[in-house]
Amino acid sequence: MNEELIEARSLKTLVTVADLGSFRGAARTLGYTQSAISHQVATIERKLGVSLFVRPGGRGKITLTPLGERVYQHAQRVLAASQALDADIRAAVAGERGTLRIGVSQSTCAMLAKPLAQLRQQNPGIEVSLINAVTAEALVQQLDQGQIDVGLYINVDPDDRVVTMPLFDDTWMIVAHRDHPLAASTSVTLDALDGTDMIAWHQRWRAQANLERVWRQRGIRPRIVYRTDDNLMIQSLVAAGLGCACVGILSARELIEPRLRRITLRDELPPRTLALCHARNRELPAAALFVIDAIKRLTPPDLGQLA
Repeated sequence: MNEELIEARSLKTLVTVADLGSFRGAARTLGYTQSAISHQVATIERKLGVSLFVRPGGRGKITLTPLGERVYQHAQRVLAASQALDADIRAAVAGERGTLRIGVSQSTCAMLAKPLAQLRQQNPGIEVSLINAVTAEALVQQLDQGQIDVGLYINVDPDDRVVTMPLFDDTWMIVAHRDHPLAASTSVTLDALDGTDMIAWHQRWRAQANLERVWRQRGIRPRIVYRTDDNLMIQSLVAAGLGCACVGILSARELIEPRLRRITLRDELPPRTLALCHARNRELPAAALFVIDAIKRLTPPDLGQLA
């Protein structure tokens, strides 16, 4: 599959039809007539000499054939490379070569303070943009499309499009108000949370979903009274005596209130693995290489480990 054989426009049509399972839906999304969409797909099938879609007829959802699935995966990579090229050119034209874009979450961005201070000393002309990635999957997509240069994130699955460098496991712990019964102990097991009011992240975060699955498997039933993705709000709600929280150490490395206590968990829990990531087939700017090296040189106290 190359640019002389199939146009990028047709590849986008193929991907959109596959994602929506509908020629009509693809036509609405792309602004073509349904017949134009059908013609583009038929042209691809004729050039490749294979059938790409199973067409059930009527209102049934269109699905990819096994060969269509392979073509779909190639098409995604070609379109991602095109988007990355466009991002690079736009950045160069706009004079943004001196901008370093780092994908982070709330839990990981605080780790960057020391590396970014070192970068400023080394190259004060670099502008740094910290971009919150909604999920690990979204982070990989942003890296692949050239929207960010480096990622610092929790639980990034292996993906051919990115290089992933694990750093360390972000240890689970409990944060409790000093007057809460759990605060009398320095370490507990998850069983201590049974029936306890809890402040939690939303379940769209894989780490939180994994934690709650362990609770169910062990018959532990905390009462989740508040959910938020804001780590400072979690601490504030705990400090107000509204419940305990089970979080990673990166989220509670700095306690915002003297009334808060950290309690070690003795259980073996699903890992929260912190990793550095960058796109496999994209050249990293010098600033990104510098920051990656600085992060890898961080010592355990810098990473927020408890004394």
